[in-house]
Formats: sequence, C-alpha cells, structure tokens
Amino acid sequence: MSKKINDIYSDLTELIKKSTKSKKKNLFLHNPYFDNKEHYYLKRCIKSTFVASAGEFIRKFENSLKKITKSRDVITVINGTVALKVCLEVLGIKKNDEVLVPSLTFVGTVNAIKHAGGNPHFIDTDSDTLGIDIKKLDSYLKKITIKKNGVIFNKKTGKKIFAMIPVHVFGKIGNMNELIKISKRYNFKVIEDAAEALGSFYKGVHAGNFGHLGILSFNGNKVITTGSGGAILCNSKKLSIKIRHLVSTAKVNHPWDFLHDEIGWNYKMNNLSSAVGQAQIEKFKKIKKYKTKLKDRYKNNSKKFKNLIFSDEPKNCESNNWLNVIFIKRINLNDRNKILNLLNKNGINCRPVWKLMHKLKMYKNSPKSNLSNAIKLEKSVICLPSSAEYGKN
Repeated sequence: MSKKINDIYSDLTELIKKSTKSKKKNLFLHNPYFDNKEHYYLKRCIKSTFVASAGEFIRKFENSLKKITKSRDVITVINGTVALKVCLEVLGIKKNDEVLVPSLTFVGTVNAIKHAGGNPHFIDTDSDTLGIDIKKLDSYLKKITIKKNGVIFNKKTGKKIFAMIPVHVFGKIGNMNELIKISKRYNFKVIEDAAEALGSFYKGVHAGNFGHLGILSFNGNKVITTGSGGAILCNSKKLSIKIRHLVSTAKVNHPWDFLHDEIGWNYKMNNLSSAVGQAQIEKFKKIKKYKTKLKDRYKNNSKKFKNLIFSDEPKNCESNNWLNVIFIKRINLNDRNKILNLLNKNGINCRPVWKLMHKLKMYKNSPKSNLSNAIKLEKSVICLPSSAEYGKN
C-alpha cells in the first residue's frame, strides 16, 4: 500500500473518530434514530387492526409532513421510486420522451423514468452544490434543442424533452430559482427528487416545492424512516386529487362495492409504516439538531487535513445534513477503492457516491452532455458516518 493511501486512511480515521466521539467498535454510515415511541405507536396500530392502507397514522403522518414542508398536500406511498414514476405519469409523459437527469444520482431516479416509459438524458453536476450544473445545462440546451410549436426537442434524437429531475444530493439544494427559470424558458416540467432532503430549505422554501411536483424517501437510511416508503409533495389541488385517486387503485368511494373508474396503482403507504413515520417525525427537530452538530464537528475538524475538503452547505441552503461528505484531493478510482476497503475492513462504514448512471449497462447508450464534473466527483467523494446518534455524543 502506498504512503499516500495510508496517510489519507489515517487522516480519515482520525477525522471520523474525533467527530463522531463514538466509543463503539463499528461506526455505521447512517442508522435510524429510534426510541420507545416507535414501539408504542406500532402496538397502538396493531391493536386497532388497521394495519394496511387505512388508519389514523396515515393521516397523522401526512399532516405532520405538510407542517414541515409547507406543501399544500403530501401523499405517502410505498417508496421514492414509485413516487417519481407517479409524478411523471400524472404530468403526462409519453413513450420515449426524454427526461433530463444528473448522471450522479441513485439508480431509482433513473429507473423511475424508464418505468414511466421515458428515456433518461444525462446532464452534469455542479461540484459545489452536488446538484445540476446550471451554466453547463443552459449552454448545452442552446446547442442541442429545437423548438416546434412551443415544444422542445432533442435535435439529435428527435425526441421531446418532457421534464427535468433535479436531485438534492445528500440533502443539499442548489440554485433552484435559476433552474426553474431555465425550465420555463425551454417549456419542460420539473419534478424534484428530494428523496434525501426532508428538512432542507433553499431561501426558506422546503425542497420539493419549487417544481411541478416533488418526492421524499423514508428508506431505512434516510433522516427519518418508515422502513421503506416515500411521499409526493403537491401544490396543485387538481393534481393532488388525481394522485390520491390513482395510488389507491382508482377506487370510487362506496360503502361496500368495488368500483374502479380507471387503471390505478396499489401504491399507498400502509398504516404500520405510517405509525413508525409519525413516531420518527415527532422527534425530527432533535434528529436535525444532532445532525447539524455532527456536521459542524466534521467541518471544523477537517481543516487540519491538507488532502481532505469538507463539502459544506451551498449558498442560501439550510441542509438537513443527511450524509457528511469529504472530497479527497488528486485521487483516482482505484486508490479511492483501496481507502474505502481499509475503512470498512476496520469497522468504519464509509461509501463512495453512486456509480455514475451513464456507466451502467442499461443506460450506457442514453443521450448525455459533457459529464466531466460528475466523473471527477465519482473519484473523489467519500460519505462519512452520519447517524444522528453521533451528533448526540
């Protein structure tokens, strides 16, 4: 092992142990933060016998989410990928329409596009915000698009550019106001993938409220969890009614008969999951406080290490600090993997950013812009142990 790799491994180990203040042998990337309330609400839910797609906790959890996000309506569903698919379909995506999406994202974002019948069109990431690179996007669209009757098409593929999915990576939010201006200029829809951004704000507006629709995720590793689960943020009464109807098998309200007036989905979150979500969200302020405290420690402690750069909140962004991230200077993928292997082998659960989507075999032939920033980030990003419990220490 080279001296450089050993030095970076030693620096990261020191940074992580000093910042987390944990005495535990193994440090995990992101554990859920549970207490007795989850047990209490689950027992209440089971005792009620309403454990499926009806029950008090579904309504309570959705109302709690509305209070935090200030969204007109929040519809809880079974996961974030499904939430994105529903958004695309209710907004009217047609077969083979293109959707602009970062190559630097989780595969669920892109899979949702394909499940809805569309095609991903990969765009680059801003190195500071980890969101879409706005300047590169605008320049790229000027070159590759043509407008016909007010509709934007990709000149090379001939396909309509239907939408853009900005991704709020690790809870950070870039300049959404500029992205919305671009979407209006080119006349395409915006669906925010705020899967990782519950409790994140840009200029005082919660993630998911800038575009036509937004989504959240409550997977086991998110800021709060329902085990699995997601939600759709909607500020249109008409769309909200449509989404609620479709995710409930398009069932017409009737006291006893089974009437369905169109092809719907069985995508509603169940009452058991919602009970866990409600318990989680009642301590969300505490969780966010601990995560902010941990972020501040990582930021301050990282200053002494010349090869490590802490990824801080972008300008005008109040992040939920879901995952804390370090950039390693002048590193390649092979050396990054050796460092990650050492960390994980020694009980420190760190991970890289996702493999870029345009490199996956099912998406390698998708249209794409120049992705130089994303390629550099893939080599240099390491996600650090970020559980709320470490901020409590």
